[in-house]
Amino acid sequence: MQLRFHTQTAGSSLTAQQPELNVVRTTLEALAAVLGGTQSLHTNALDEAIGLPTESSARLALRTQQIIAEESGILNTVDPLGGAYEIEWLTDRIEREAREYIDRVEEMGGSLVAVEKGFFQAEIAREAYRVARALEAKEEIVVGVNRYPEGNPQFTLFPRAERAGVRGQRISPAEERRQVDRLARWRRARDGRAASAALAELERTTRAEANVMPGVLAAVRAGATLGEIADVWRGVFGEHPPSRAF
Repeated sequence: MQLRFHTQTAGSSLTAQQPELNVVRTTLEALAAVLGGTQSLHTNALDEAIGLPTESSARLALRTQQIIAEESGILNTVDPLGGAYEIEWLTDRIEREAREYIDRVEEMGGSLVAVEKGFFQAEIAREAYRVARALEAKEEIVVGVNRYPEGNPQFTLFPRAERAGVRGQRISPAEERRQVDRLARWRRARDGRAASAALAELERTTRAEANVMPGVLAAVRAGATLGEIADVWRGVFGEHPPSRAF
């Protein structure tokens, strides 16, 4: 009966302007997750609004978790926010509004129908537009973007970030070639027949609408790549283009 859940800090809150502020945002979000009782946590790196995180920024994101765990003391209490009126009220509100969403999806005929109709894509686009309008009108505040932008020159992605001391990771053509060669060596070294057989079995299981997890694990153990596994499902299900139904 125990609820177990994973939390990831909000990538949508990260900004390319003044990216060093993302450390503060991620810390607050990680702290909120721990206070909420999460059993698993991922903290985003400060430069993820710019590109793939660097090794040093990923390490800093990890250290953020470790400081909360080792230095804050909040792990000494089972439920430090238990009984707080505001928290309980917000919890009830989240539950109520989540159930309303679930009911809307069920009335459409379920999640697959909702995807085919473009419901989820439209909801995401609608919310993104609302947030963009709210930021322009300063109805919602993002520090360093639409309030306290001092120090922001005319913004260009990498130069601005680097002036702030944050250098986004850039994948060079040489690194791209090394990765392509690494993948080719992987495929040459594996048992090609075993990988093909495992992928064929995964396709059979998928078409039979059986549990695909054992097939996925078998394919991975046989050396199949994520792309090859995804290709099996693309071949079975196709791809759903966004719909304008909503």
